[in-house]
Amino acid sequence: MGEPAQKPAAVPGEEAARIKRELLGIGDRRKHHARKATALKSHVREPDTHHRLYRFRFYPTEEQARQLQRTFGACRWVYNEGLALRLEAWERHRVKVGFAESCRALTGWKRSEGTAWLAEVSSTVLQQSLRHLDQAFGQFFRGEAKFPRRKRKGRSRDAATYVRTGFRWAEDPERPGTGLITLAKQSQPLDIRWSRALPAGVDPVRLSVTRDRAGRYFVAALVEERIVPLPATFVPETRAPKAVGIDLGLAALVTLDDGTTIGHPRLLKRYGEKLARLQSDLHRKVKGSRNRDRVRRKIARLYALISDVRRDTLDQLTTRLVRENQVLVVEDLSVATLLRAARGAGRKRKAKLNQAISDASWGELLRQLRYKCEWYGRTLVIVDRFFPSTRRCSSCHGKGPKLDVSVREWTCTGCGVVHDRDVNAAVNLRDEGMRLYWLVATALPPGRNAPAVIKASELGECVPAA
Repeated sequence: MGEPAQKPAAVPGEEAARIKRELLGIGDRRKHHARKATALKSHVREPDTHHRLYRFRFYPTEEQARQLQRTFGACRWVYNEGLALRLEAWERHRVKVGFAESCRALTGWKRSEGTAWLAEVSSTVLQQSLRHLDQAFGQFFRGEAKFPRRKRKGRSRDAATYVRTGFRWAEDPERPGTGLITLAKQSQPLDIRWSRALPAGVDPVRLSVTRDRAGRYFVAALVEERIVPLPATFVPETRAPKAVGIDLGLAALVTLDDGTTIGHPRLLKRYGEKLARLQSDLHRKVKGSRNRDRVRRKIARLYALISDVRRDTLDQLTTRLVRENQVLVVEDLSVATLLRAARGAGRKRKAKLNQAISDASWGELLRQLRYKCEWYGRTLVIVDRFFPSTRRCSSCHGKGPKLDVSVREWTCTGCGVVHDRDVNAAVNLRDEGMRLYWLVATALPPGRNAPAVIKASELGECVPAA
């Protein structure tokens, strides 16, 4: 067998600089060329604060809409051009191009006659688009995401990010937390519907302006906020923290260890007939016609309604669970694995199951529980995904047979107790979660609170098998 092929080495030093300058069109670092280069410092959050996102809808004027349309297109073009530049630099010349070189290439693009229209868009917004590309490459090299792909008009989301130098914020003294937001390259402030107020006296750190497929415009303001933790909740007449086991399912969206169930909204099923009718109408329209675009907007508005209802339902549910309990226990679900494509026999049933899981949005529910526990001083315990919460009897802890998804009740052969499948799983999750909680809490120094997230798979060998 031959020796393994070695990875091609990058071109070093002056030769790499020459290739960037002469072949790739990346200018030298002329600004402050006499000053010693220093590493960029990222924004550091103040102690005891959290980054919180406030999202509002706004209604742009015709001039603002046209300017935002140009901004979205420019961000998409710069992202794609930066991706092509990096690929060409490495594949053809074995030269690495980073964020700083991409920004210098952006300066050349703006000065070029064919792409001078980039000057009509704020430079900070275009630099942020290159920053997102750099972050996408970082996630790829860390194994957290796939290789970056080109953005496509009509497929990719229309979005633009404005850092602090790219907008003006004037707080209204009569209504603290609201005010006027004026974006770069625009003369008039945005007509924002302030559904709630920002923290008074706090300037937004960053703005994200988006337009969804339904044609709605939103601005999301990122602020640094000091969130006051909620008072601790205890079991009545004891000092033990109040805990709840949460079993996620499809028959019911959430089942708690006390038998409480929260129904599955089944939004895709509720609006399924209307969606099918609109999709059929869309199929009959001529591509590129106004009638087809009109039907497409109706479909987009219906999907936007489904997303809004789902997000609001999950937000209210997770807030209630976090307010009422001190320790919340869930199972470590691999949603991506559960949503694997259906193949072979039974693929139709698997496709229906995948649709129900997507409609339930388990990943979003777990994400909300995680950050709300960090905000409000609660503890989220994530039990290992291989823990037999469904098969184990919550009374005698004996392990029963493997159960099909259609089996909703089963009888323990050891003690004869009849179990509801989901309630039994929630009780087992609570017991296992509290075991992990006390294992971690008792090992902490005196006066130290339990961490916001305890994950069984990260505790290592100190957790014996259940």
